[in-house]
Amino acid sequence: MACSIAMVVALCLAVLVVSTEGAITCGGVLSTVTPCLGYVRNGGYLPVSCCDAFKRLNYEASTTPELQAACRCIKSLVPAVGANPELVNGIAAKCGVPFPYKYTPSLDCST
Repeated sequence: MACSIAMVVALCLAVLVVSTEGAITCGGVLSTVTPCLGYVRNGGYLPVSCCDAFKRLNYEASTTPELQAACRCIKSLVPAVGANPELVNGIAAKCGVPFPYKYTPSLDCST
């Protein structure tokens, strides 16, 4: 619960923190996507800093297990920070970043 609330705030969706073992943490995801929070909550202008953050997240989550970890974090963060799912799902395309997941409450991050 604490993980989802803290991470969503930074997410949106949050600077990606990778542990020394390279594991993606929800705190890191939240920190990375923090520049996106205003946009995913209220819409309007998509800041360049949000695209930069999303690109960083996509770069750091380069393996399937890392992408799955980022997916799980995003899945918990979106409702925790009050993000609009349509805005969250549009960031990848608007920023030109390939991201294999679209948020839904029932998102399966295992694939």
